[in-house]
Amino acid sequence: MKNTFSIIDSHCHIYPDKIAAKASKGISDFYDGLQTRFDGSLGKLYETGAAAGIDRYVVHSVAVTAGKAASINRYIAETVQNSNGKLIGLGTLHPDSRDVEGDIKQIKQLGLKGVKLHADVQRVAINDPRCYKIYEILQGDLPVLLHTGDNRYNYSNPENLIPVLKTFKNLTVIGAHFGGWSVWEEAARTLSRFENLYVDTSSTFGCTSVEFVRRLLPRYDVNRVLFGSDYPMWNAAEELDALFSLGLSEEQYKKILYENAERLTRFNSEAL
Repeated sequence: MKNTFSIIDSHCHIYPDKIAAKASKGISDFYDGLQTRFDGSLGKLYETGAAAGIDRYVVHSVAVTAGKAASINRYIAETVQNSNGKLIGLGTLHPDSRDVEGDIKQIKQLGLKGVKLHADVQRVAINDPRCYKIYEILQGDLPVLLHTGDNRYNYSNPENLIPVLKTFKNLTVIGAHFGGWSVWEEAARTLSRFENLYVDTSSTFGCTSVEFVRRLLPRYDVNRVLFGSDYPMWNAAEELDALFSLGLSEEQYKKILYENAERLTRFNSEAL
């Protein structure tokens, strides 16, 4: 069935080859040894994605410190430019930046289609005043992909996202991992009502089960759900197999697999 659909993988981390394996291991270490499947390189993304039937990829990385953001954004932009249309890039910011406006201007000049923040890695709560300045500039313009949820910390959990969604109603937020990794039920109960929140499927099937996602998915508007593998964490082919085992309608799959992502990133596949 998957061969009949265009597929955009909306959640992929990539790193320069010289640091990719180390960065991938760092993800595993951060999540207490939850093993990453691949090395985080662009080549392996293409290889595994092609095997899964994926057409395009939304790629990004995270600035652990404010000083790293500019170089990461240049790397993502250059990689996108050399991808022959296969990649859609998101920039990154750090809430401790001394020039948030300048950072966002750079992201837009580079042609990147949104911003990725990871509150747990950056150790700044998503409702921290430093983040509010970012949201204020982004709202009505670029979407922000937030890592959401972690029962070990309280930086990105639903209780912190609610005031963001209420305050910045024109801000398009993508809540990774169905809006709350490891706290999926709480996220669905408290966040699914917000019309400015999208969610992606990443790091959910592999951490729960198909049956769990079958119960979880109907609580969200299918017009605001995106497929994401969380490369290099999981195998995209296995993630797609799990998604297709849900037995959704063709229209639902079209939305989740590419239409919603195209709309969010203002990406016109017909232009390629």
